Amino acid sequence: MCGIFACHSHPDVAKFKPTALKLSKQIRHRGPDWSGSVISNNTILCHERLSIVGVESGAQPLTNADDSIILAVNGEIYNHRLVRKTLKTPYHFKTTSDCEVVIPLYLEYGIDAPKHLDGMFSFVLYDKKKDRTIAARDPIGITTLYQGWSSKEPGTVYFASELKSLHPVCDKIEAFPPGHIFDSLTGERTRYFEPTWWDGEKIPQTPVDLKKLRETLERSVRKRLMAEVPYGVLLSGGLDSSLVASIAQRETLRLKKLAEEANGAAEEKPEDLDKGEGLVGLDDEGKLSTMTFLPQLNSFSIGLPGSPDNEAALKVAKFLGTKHHVMTFTIEDGLNALSDVIYHLETYDVTTIRASTPMYLLSRKIKAMGIKMVLSGEGSDEIFGGYLYFHGAPNKEEFHTECVRRVKNLHLADCLRANKSTSAWGLEARVPFLDKEFLEVSMNIDPADKMINKERMEKYILRKAFDTSDDPTAEPYLPDNILWRQKEQFSDGVGYGWIDALKDNAELHVTDEMMKNPKPEWGSDIPDTKEAYWYRLMFDEHFPQSCASTVMRWTPTWSKQTDPSGRAISIHQAKYEDA
Repeated sequence: MCGIFACHSHPDVAKFKPTALKLSKQIRHRGPDWSGSVISNNTILCHERLSIVGVESGAQPLTNADDSIILAVNGEIYNHRLVRKTLKTPYHFKTTSDCEVVIPLYLEYGIDAPKHLDGMFSFVLYDKKKDRTIAARDPIGITTLYQGWSSKEPGTVYFASELKSLHPVCDKIEAFPPGHIFDSLTGERTRYFEPTWWDGEKIPQTPVDLKKLRETLERSVRKRLMAEVPYGVLLSGGLDSSLVASIAQRETLRLKKLAEEANGAAEEKPEDLDKGEGLVGLDDEGKLSTMTFLPQLNSFSIGLPGSPDNEAALKVAKFLGTKHHVMTFTIEDGLNALSDVIYHLETYDVTTIRASTPMYLLSRKIKAMGIKMVLSGEGSDEIFGGYLYFHGAPNKEEFHTECVRRVKNLHLADCLRANKSTSAWGLEARVPFLDKEFLEVSMNIDPADKMINKERMEKYILRKAFDTSDDPTAEPYLPDNILWRQKEQFSDGVGYGWIDALKDNAELHVTDEMMKNPKPEWGSDIPDTKEAYWYRLMFDEHFPQSCASTVMRWTPTWSKQTDPSGRAISIHQAKYEDA
């Protein structure tokens, strides 16, 4: 992940530049590899770069031939090779960066440009000739983006990857909505992402096609192996991360075999970079070109000593043949990191903080090993109704409506966690389940096929799509005891003692008297537990009240439990251990 900071139409941009550079520096952890800035007219774009594709030439902000278009991007564009090949007007690219395709797409399609992107991204683009700034965020909000305003400069608009770059200069801040684009010519944000499944009240009728489901996820993982740096996979030992790791390992072994076969035999062919030839990524036939620097695919897990996740992850890694790294952390390690986690995550949501702390600690270890990108399993539970509270769905209609609601809110919860807890250490997380094409397939399945009952556990159709037991000639994706393992929420799976310790420590920091007298500035957003209260106090140490409106607290539906832990849901029993 990279970091971007931009200010459109500042009344004195030259004087503001030192401040802009300081604000951009606040998010340098996201992009420690290089810093860049460009001023044009009254607008400034700043970029903190994490180089993964176009390593040698892709420093940002990017510009077109006459420097009239300036672009700062955070993210990855997986279809960049295809875009280069299919542009209507020939365009000479200055770099091999996947992100540069945004410029010619803007020249061809204007504010419809994001519709032609397949990836995770937030970008700010300035058109000097029109004195126009546009900003956009990917369809689901895998990357983070915020928009801010200052009452001191009514005509000025600010953008940044994180709140910490905005609150010193803005008194109004909003999370930039996913799937939207802002245009300074109108001052409005409009939705560009309009998939068939967006209306949660429209219940799909299409029966599940297990083969299509499997192949679409495989293609999604393949796309996300586009890199020019060492990469790995996060492996909790649960279904989602294990499937991603299994597919990634198959692709890595296939690429390794091709490289060995071609060793010394490959002919040097002239390549047209402007058409996407010779670059990393998928070609127009869906074949992957990437760089593998490590002899084995590396996988990573974290937990307290004896945690369910680490034990399961080791089994999966042994089965797949990945080089696995187990990190154990102590409760004290986690507690010591809490304030830093809240600073980086910019939230006080209980579930997000519980799950982010182990991920934050693990990300530091992964980056220290020289790995800059990992694949992760976020999004599957929202798509397939995998959280244990989905057992309480009264009918397929409400089940589907809840799935759509949860996918729409991912940018406030799991996507925020995956993005910011890794970006804190200059590590990038990619999430195959949130691929546009995979969502189009999986969210249009009749929810009756996703429902949980006595015969079918949560995410049954996803498990069944990768179950090869009825084909003796097929190589299994996962061991049966992992493929059919019951859901553990990440903060539970790292070790149940972690959540208990958080609650116990909250008791020490928050008194009954404090609970009765919450801060007046919190308004109606009152913490309902001492743990939530404790996190809100730490959030307030880092951020002013103007930032609180960007936070959403996670709560399960159809459950009387106020504790969001999966373990607190009554269905969390070993009811499927014979499966």
